[in-house]
Amino acid sequence: MTATNGRPAADGDADGGTGRAADRDDTVAAVVRQWRAVHPQLDTGPMEVIGRINRCAALLQQAEDAPLRRAGLSRPEFDLLGALRRTGHELTPSELAKETFSSGAAVTKRLKQLTERGLVERRGDARDRRVAHLRLTDAGRDLVDGILPEQLAYETAVLSVLAPDGQGELAGLLAELLGRLEGRMGALRA
Repeated sequence: MTATNGRPAADGDADGGTGRAADRDDTVAAVVRQWRAVHPQLDTGPMEVIGRINRCAALLQQAEDAPLRRAGLSRPEFDLLGALRRTGHELTPSELAKETFSSGAAVTKRLKQLTERGLVERRGDARDRRVAHLRLTDAGRDLVDGILPEQLAYETAVLSVLAPDGQGELAGLLAELLGRLEGRMGALRA
């Protein structure tokens, strides 16, 4: 058997030392090993990357939502509040949908709840009654500013298992992937 790097694979080294699923012990590695047993001819490399990104995202989402749950917010609601806070100016619902990668209907539903809770204010447009301008109330701004340090502390703790150089490398690789995906998806939507 020859490995993908051109050298012979060692016994028990199913991937020839490429550092892929056979060398790892996580849930995705187990799934990949199962697929390799069923379809040994298929390259599972994409599954190893996408699967791990999805699994990490799901685990991070579950854990990092704890501060949000204590504040009575869902992740999508916090994303809306965060978009209003970080942009520093009023946004329309359609601008919020773009900022948070959400549908217009989902934004409308969340805004209704956040407005009822007194976290967001809605102001009508003087020229077009169909347009609303949204901004944080003082309570909304205080809530976001109170949760953000806790969120960043959590994220710092999660990433502490990686060396600072590894964090930088991972951030760079993910930025490259995201940039290309956003460009490709934008072209597909056009």
